[in-house]
Amino acid sequence: MDLSEHTLSTLGGQLEAQGFKASHAGPMLRCHYAAGNHPAANGRPLPTALAELLAENRVRREAGVASRAVSGDGTTKLLLRLGDGKTVESVLMPDFRPDRAAGCVSSQVGCAMGCDFCATTKTGFERNLSSGEIVDQFLSLRHEAHAAGRRLQTLVFMGMGEPMLNYENVISAIARIADNDLGALGFRQVTVSTVGIVQGIDALAASGLNVHLAVSLHAPDDPTRARLLPMGRRYAVRDILVAADAYQERTGRPVSLQYCLLGGVNDSVAQALKLADLLEARPMHVNLLHYNPTGLSLRGETYAPSSEAATEAFLGALRERGVVAHVRRSRGPDIEAACGQLRRRSGLG
Repeated sequence: MDLSEHTLSTLGGQLEAQGFKASHAGPMLRCHYAAGNHPAANGRPLPTALAELLAENRVRREAGVASRAVSGDGTTKLLLRLGDGKTVESVLMPDFRPDRAAGCVSSQVGCAMGCDFCATTKTGFERNLSSGEIVDQFLSLRHEAHAAGRRLQTLVFMGMGEPMLNYENVISAIARIADNDLGALGFRQVTVSTVGIVQGIDALAASGLNVHLAVSLHAPDDPTRARLLPMGRRYAVRDILVAADAYQERTGRPVSLQYCLLGGVNDSVAQALKLADLLEARPMHVNLLHYNPTGLSLRGETYAPSSEAATEAFLGALRERGVVAHVRRSRGPDIEAACGQLRRRSGLG
């Protein structure tokens, strides 16, 4: 029985079917989600068979960590092997506060979006992750943080895959990860990132989860965006921003726009001003990302990071127009753990 796949109600029903009390579901899942090893709940021992089940789930999760790499900046990347042998990567990033950390999880094995500057898409799409496989990533990162004397404070769905194309499983996982009775992370501590799947943004707004939303924009105009993100041919920049407007209005949460600066492609001052025009009267935050090289792209391009001067000019142009913008520091590029570098691996990497 995989506890990560269960809610309180589904586990309670399964326990009853096996002759146990449904009331054991809560203590079991609280133990399962806890950062350390807890053989008993609230000081009351579980029946031996259920305590053994908890231990089996912990051993299975620990065995799923196929490899671990640690960056010079303290970032840790985990390669997790799934039940069918496929692999995904998750990342733990230390916070500037010594007692906190942030996690990044994947939603799919591979990715079908074809973003031209991203390593994940090079191996294509294989399958969606189950909600339990997403939960297991969270638990593995929580364990890593706990072992390092930190608390996993925030979680972003910015790893491998497009979360909106695995919407039901992502939402189900978030509900358990954030719920006070289970993962207890808190909904405000979760961010879901998308390349701009408008229907997914609308559905997330209607879900009532009130998590944060990040949109990978990467260009202020449709032609440039379609060159970098094939999905840009389906969803226009203005349509994506209208959906983001509705998300903000419904949830009260400012949307973050992710913008990876590529030298000579999308980093001119003229493009910054176009972006500022789009964001006039839109209280959104722009994260400018440093491009982390991923080699030859699917289109045969070799991209380069924006120069420091071009980055500062782009940032300055946005700020002069009143746009809230920051340059986000890359985490773990030396172990290929930074944005755009995660990929499916067949070996232990």
